[in-house]
Amino acid sequence: MRRLVALLVIALLGATFYGLSNNSSGISVNGSTVSSLTLRNELAAISSNATLDCYLTALNAASFAPGAGGSSMNASGATAWTNLRVEGVALNQYAKTSLNFHPTAATLAKAQASLESELSAAAASQSTPCTGTSAQALAEMPAEMRTFEIAAQAASLDLVTKLNTTVPLTLAKMKQYYASHSANYDTICVSVAVVDPTEVTAFVAAQTQGMSVAQLAKKFSADPSGKSGGAYGCYGPSSSSFSGVRTATASVPLNTFPTTPEQITYNNTEAALFVAPTKRTATPFAQAESAVLSDLENANATAANAQKERILYYSVVGIDPAFGRWGLNTTGSQVFVPALPTSAIVGSPTIAALGVGSSTYK
Repeated sequence: MRRLVALLVIALLGATFYGLSNNSSGISVNGSTVSSLTLRNELAAISSNATLDCYLTALNAASFAPGAGGSSMNASGATAWTNLRVEGVALNQYAKTSLNFHPTAATLAKAQASLESELSAAAASQSTPCTGTSAQALAEMPAEMRTFEIAAQAASLDLVTKLNTTVPLTLAKMKQYYASHSANYDTICVSVAVVDPTEVTAFVAAQTQGMSVAQLAKKFSADPSGKSGGAYGCYGPSSSSFSGVRTATASVPLNTFPTTPEQITYNNTEAALFVAPTKRTATPFAQAESAVLSDLENANATAANAQKERILYYSVVGIDPAFGRWGLNTTGSQVFVPALPTSAIVGSPTIAALGVGSSTYK
């Protein structure tokens, strides 16, 4: 632990020195730099192109909203993009030096298709659709920005394939994973009870005293399904609701409501939702394939993100203060919004502060 702390201190000192000695660099990562001009051009491109802005906003939780001036961006959006740039440079370096990754034209073409698909999937999940296609969003990027993003995507894909903790997304490996986790893909039939918050204690007590799922639903549920004992339907891996149903019933025995409900809004009022699994049926791989693929993609992404955090932790990073501050939060290293003095410290501008009447004012 002491060695880790020492390494972190050295990294932070190095980052400070590098940032001070390379003022023309927007960012520097282990000696590789991206100029302030390049970053500003990229931010201007995002602010000025609606399709690019929309797709990047869908991909990243931060808002790339306009700033006060023309073709400008608010501080949080600029910082979010700077953070993505730092991550990309660090991943590119790691792939090249540690994984001996040198992408070919075919590899870069595959990475571009992957990036476009990722952008499209992110945009599809938004309530407001983006104008144009993900390919058009890439076309709106400055050439250097587009080349970098495709290269970073290629490095990320290579990293995923080489981690010991990831599972190759081949049909054979997917079937092998399914065979070991087939219970995770059961088709689940459920009953529900929508209960007034004031009746939750009585509901739990009634179940403890032996009242069945159907009896509880008939007595307490405000949902129309309560009249028929709460039966709500069956959900297989191909259902859009499967992930939520699986999570809600993961540790709940058959024909039993959990003791802790989910808080929901029902008919514009607060309510408690109880979900009980009533039947589990094995699902053939052919019907579960999409869910297996999604689970493995998420697991691989988690493993890759953990490795990315390790890479960033040991990287020497310098940031132009105009774009943000490099530091640690509870989940890892990242770029923070630039620190600004409070209004109490700044105060109101004075004539002297503006230089009017001074010998240096022209």
